[in-house]
Amino acid sequence: MAFDIPLAAEIWAAKYRFAPDAGDGDVTVEDSWRRVAEAIAQAEPAEAREAWREKFLDALGDFQFMPAGRIFAGAGTGRAVTLFNCFVMGTLPDDLPGIFEHLREAAVTLQQGGGVGMDFSTIRPSGAPVRGVGADASGPLSFMDVWDSMCRTILSAGQRRGAMMGCLRIDHPDIEAFIDAKREPTRLRNFNLSVLVTDAFLEALAADADWPLVFGGEVFKTVRASDLWRRLMTATYAYAEPGVIFVDRVNARNNLADCETICASNPCGEQMLPPYGACLLGSINLARLVAAPFTEGAVLDEEKLAELTHVAIRFLDDVIDVSRFPLEAQAEEARAKRRLGLGVTGLADALIFCGQRYGSQEAAQTIKRWLGIIKREAYRASAALAAEKGPYPLWDPRVLDRPNLLELDDDTRALIAKHGLRNGCLTSIAPTGTTSLVAGNVSSGVEPVFAYAYSRKVRQPDGSTRQEAVEDYALTVWKRLHGETEPPADVFVSAQTLTPREHLVMQAAAQSMIDSSISKTVNCPADIAFDAFCDVYLEGWRMGCKGLTTYRPNAVTGSVLSVDTPPAEPPASTPEATLGETPLIARDEALSGMTYKIKWPHSAHAVYVTVNDAVVDGQRRPFEIFVNSKNMEHYAWTLALTRMISAVFRRGGDVGFVAEELKAVFDPQGGAWLSGRYVPSLPAAIGGVVERHLRQDLATPAPRVAEALAPQADAPRPAVCPRCASPALIRKEGCDTCTDCGYSKCG
Repeated sequence: MAFDIPLAAEIWAAKYRFAPDAGDGDVTVEDSWRRVAEAIAQAEPAEAREAWREKFLDALGDFQFMPAGRIFAGAGTGRAVTLFNCFVMGTLPDDLPGIFEHLREAAVTLQQGGGVGMDFSTIRPSGAPVRGVGADASGPLSFMDVWDSMCRTILSAGQRRGAMMGCLRIDHPDIEAFIDAKREPTRLRNFNLSVLVTDAFLEALAADADWPLVFGGEVFKTVRASDLWRRLMTATYAYAEPGVIFVDRVNARNNLADCETICASNPCGEQMLPPYGACLLGSINLARLVAAPFTEGAVLDEEKLAELTHVAIRFLDDVIDVSRFPLEAQAEEARAKRRLGLGVTGLADALIFCGQRYGSQEAAQTIKRWLGIIKREAYRASAALAAEKGPYPLWDPRVLDRPNLLELDDDTRALIAKHGLRNGCLTSIAPTGTTSLVAGNVSSGVEPVFAYAYSRKVRQPDGSTRQEAVEDYALTVWKRLHGETEPPADVFVSAQTLTPREHLVMQAAAQSMIDSSISKTVNCPADIAFDAFCDVYLEGWRMGCKGLTTYRPNAVTGSVLSVDTPPAEPPASTPEATLGETPLIARDEALSGMTYKIKWPHSAHAVYVTVNDAVVDGQRRPFEIFVNSKNMEHYAWTLALTRMISAVFRRGGDVGFVAEELKAVFDPQGGAWLSGRYVPSLPAAIGGVVERHLRQDLATPAPRVAEALAPQADAPRPAVCPRCASPALIRKEGCDTCTDCGYSKCG
């Protein structure tokens, strides 16, 4: 099969194609489908294995059913990886040995390709006494810094960037620091953050009441609920985090509430899970089920949708039995409840094919109809599997009284009452990311189309680049049928043209038919009023959403993709020397600066870092750096490091990345605690000094410096891709995706 777009073939080859050093691998995407179908069918009885292999292969063909990336990449390869995308880790104990044992478990999980979510609410707050050692606790955020460093270390050794979700309850004494954590540009970069908001807090907010911050039954502080909510809204308005999880609603509508308590989610938020819960994902591609797009009366093939749902449920149930697990506790949890997360992708494209505008009431009703079919058939398929293979080990007939099952029709409930269920939970909607690109750039998950067309740079063997047009699948089909005729603007809407309420209408409609949750971003315009922005979250709560993530273009996270924006002209300077074709700033005879002292515990002598500044075009900026110490052990590498950093400083431009890169350096012999924070290495400590100096530059009263360099909310800077350095990084579904090179990172 030929891919619809060249980008699809490139992503398949880079992320999903099995290409072993020796032996046969995948030559075409059909080979990948055969590999996956063969591997998953091994869970079936020998006499039925071939028949189910063919049914799985038929469902995978033409990208009708799309298993999540870990399955697509790992099944049938023999690699020591898990086929589950994401996990929530165990409950963190409030003691040092236990915390670091859980750090080890998270590292093992990330190493095998699974993302992780953690609830840090069980760790005592900063300043609380640690009895027995005569010290004060450093609080959950300090340990989150350790997790962040670990994740950087793991991803530096592998091909897939780690993804983590950090959660904290709204009543934890450190919640204010948690909300503000990402104001520091380089802190917790490997985490998505979510606040666990309780019904009690929402009641206090509505009553404009006080709100106690409590740990271990002790009230550490009392704040106004409205002040804390405004602080949370201010943070997410400014830099899109933290998100919000309505944790009591999550538990109230959980099929398995009688045997578990959910307190965290996977990194993208679509799967709320108990301790050691596992997230197994797959999506039905609705865009492939509209047989006659753009014709009068075009409809989705609902019979085919029902058929695919039955095959997909059996496929995912089999994955549980053939997958490896990073930890035995995860295996036990997965096998005891056999939780699945079947969702959809290509939904926005399917609506376009049927002439319906995403965000309209008509489209919301259509979503409920399509997802209602999936819900009904998923439960019927699971009941049939229970009759054949037995229900999940923790099956309890009282599950029939849970909200999701009470909403089923009588015939489906009768089947479940007779046979039980093979799977404790069945549906969720994940971000489909690169798998949707492989399928021809169909719209992702339940999201609207983000951009119908954009240009992508493709590097050539000689080092040059060429421009390649990338189109959304719906636009490609439109052009195939209608040539260059302008598509109807009333249905070709995008994430940026929709109002926040239209986003909420679609999320709430989908949530009403989904067991678990949904990964969905509510895009807001940059100029949305703050009070209107706050209302988005409360309206989402009133409409029945389980959680919310918003994205507003801002100076911290950047803006959405711009079209054909010419690069700014670099400022002129008088070169003293050049590095390649970039002129270096000339050095004045005398420079002013500051010297910082680092007392590194592993060194007998202090390390002194001097950063000198130059004034260029009326603006003060770092020009050179020196590192000195009586300890000659550091001499060679510090000399080399300072020469390289000074050269970067003298080239000009944004040099903030220097601090970030240094802070990511991990010393295998161990880091140290400095000023209450874990620092993974001496170079990382130097990076902290650079970051502090840059921040100090912005704060100084030198004429025009603060005004020129401070970020401006009404003129956001485009986000830069860490792989290709192109300003083409866009934020959607909690993930950063580069539209130039295809790089993708969640978390």
